[in-house]
Amino acid sequence: MFGNLTSRLEETFRRLRGRGKLSEADVDQAMREVRMALLEADVNYKVVKDFTAKVKERAKGQEVLASITPAQQVIKIVYDELVELMGEKESKIKFSSTPPTVIMLCGLQGAGKTTTAAKLAAHLRRQGRKPLLVAADIYRPAAVKQLQILGDQISIPVYHQQGASPVQIAQQAVDHAKAEGLDVVLIDTAGRLQIDQPMMQELSAIRELVEPDEILLVLDAMTGQEAVDVAKTFNARLELDGVILTKLDGDARGGAALSIRSVVGAPIKFAATGEKLDALETFHPDRMASRILGMGDVVSLVEKAQQAVDLEKAKEMERKLRKAQFTLDDFLSQLEQMKKMGPLDQLLQMLPGVGGAKALKNLQVDEKQLDRIQAIIQSMTVEERNNPGIINGSRKKRIALGSGTKVQDVNRLLKDFEQTRKMIKQLTSGRMGKGWPFAFH
Repeated sequence: MFGNLTSRLEETFRRLRGRGKLSEADVDQAMREVRMALLEADVNYKVVKDFTAKVKERAKGQEVLASITPAQQVIKIVYDELVELMGEKESKIKFSSTPPTVIMLCGLQGAGKTTTAAKLAAHLRRQGRKPLLVAADIYRPAAVKQLQILGDQISIPVYHQQGASPVQIAQQAVDHAKAEGLDVVLIDTAGRLQIDQPMMQELSAIRELVEPDEILLVLDAMTGQEAVDVAKTFNARLELDGVILTKLDGDARGGAALSIRSVVGAPIKFAATGEKLDALETFHPDRMASRILGMGDVVSLVEKAQQAVDLEKAKEMERKLRKAQFTLDDFLSQLEQMKKMGPLDQLLQMLPGVGGAKALKNLQVDEKQLDRIQAIIQSMTVEERNNPGIINGSRKKRIALGSGTKVQDVNRLLKDFEQTRKMIKQLTSGRMGKGWPFAFH
């Protein structure tokens, strides 16, 4: 999302690093460039003005200008101010001491509210909660059915009531959750194409009746400053507890993420980074600031790996690697675990120095190629996977036909796999000792 902004800031700081000492004129020039970069990223102009003023004031202090590494000091100041701008630390859901905790989701049509409700339900269940989804949007065609389908996909119950009003549905759902021992109620309310009085009145009525513990606004990050204006209106009527930004994996310029808290006062609690129902992340201001400045986000990357990697399989893989027994089955297993972590381009952006658009603009990550590799290996027999040397011309034709690929694709995979095995053999012949860096301990 922040690709262009990251590139602009990296270029600005690169020029600062080229100077041994910084003058006030250097700082002024750098702040002008930072201001332009933020404005181009669609950050609210008042937020930009306040932000650059704070950074400039701190950067012109003697501890920076007289420092041995003044450029690094300025970058640290920008990082600190970005973190403060977005909320300093993660904002967690406030769970009720007397279950169920009621969470009301609101927003305009097209923001992805219904899908986000399912994503949040799945996220909370991974934390040990027992959620109930509530279909309170009785106006949009197939809205109830959509939520039911999503609920079935993640095995989470969905409450709906034909013929009842949204306010009645919300109240009955809370009673149902209490009776069934469910500890979180997620109410998917109706949206409109634009804010109107009937919608706001209905949301206010639901709020007054069920007294939700959390009111979360679902916003489309692609709409930029329009999203901030929408948030201001909803907050004025409902007193929002937080915001969920969707479509952060798209081409959004990032202005909404950097403006929301300062303009509205409500923190960003979650960010949706893909279409899959597990593509919802807790919003960490410090990690996001690190990504924006091209420093990567290794902590989030490690967390994704921990969720995706089977520890027992990892230990078994280490044992095989040490004995140079790596097979195509093992390769397939590693591929499947890597895919669980999310799209490769998003994972790459979490690596330090790779987040900027300049570093990634020429890199095309073909996710379909991974699917082709998976299909090719799955079309092999067990014997072929364990001993690729027996795969002759006729076997290659059969494998290509079974996987919907070409013989050339099979040849390429076998060649790449053989090169990988040779590299592993070299590593294991004396250079993969006690301190082997790929160990999974």
